[in-house]
Amino acid sequence: MMMYKNLFIDLDDTLWAFSENAEDTFRELYESYHFQRYFDSFEQFYGLYKRRNTELWIEYGKGEITKDELNEQRFSYPLLTVGVRDEALFKCYSDDFFSIIPTKSKLMPHAREALDYLSSRYRLFILSNGFRELQSRKMRSAGIYEYFDKIILSEDIHVHKPYPEIFHFALSATQSELRDSLMIGDSWEADIEGAAGVGMHQMFYNPSQRKDLPFRPTFMIGDWEEAVRLISQI
Repeated sequence: MMMYKNLFIDLDDTLWAFSENAEDTFRELYESYHFQRYFDSFEQFYGLYKRRNTELWIEYGKGEITKDELNEQRFSYPLLTVGVRDEALFKCYSDDFFSIIPTKSKLMPHAREALDYLSSRYRLFILSNGFRELQSRKMRSAGIYEYFDKIILSEDIHVHKPYPEIFHFALSATQSELRDSLMIGDSWEADIEGAAGVGMHQMFYNPSQRKDLPFRPTFMIGDWEEAVRLISQI
């Protein structure tokens, strides 16, 4: 008998290559909006964005800012830093970002092959903190939407991973049992600590080989080929 029946999988940077797809999108916008007028290089612009974006997502996850505040601040920050104060520009380029990014289709290495294998043997669910208007479109663009039985998002109950409520909601919404469910994700704090906090087994997707871990997860993998090998042996 298989130990697991239900696999809850994070989307961004676990399956869908968010970092790479986002950088590609920002490069397009940098060129089309002629941001070289304001910045020494794309790297300067994108470095400013990434630093503030990381801080804002932490604040959003804690409920300290709203979704609208998150988006307004992360897109305006790089331009404000170099003295550009143009609300219309901020709005146009952020709207274009949200139009372009869900059309990107890059996946993490071997993710599609893993889904081919896993989808015939397990119930697969997305469990993500991402925005509803983007996640399904991203999955369809990448050709992975049909692998999943359900998409559960933090926006459904306005609670983010790692808080236990979102995990309990996911189990209830999918009629899954804790004892035969596994969470797979790349965020130690959101996915692994969150799942462990409710007693769910975890598989830490860790291609960067992060080592400063406060406890040992149920499984740790560096790529999706390794995930398939491990799960198929259980």
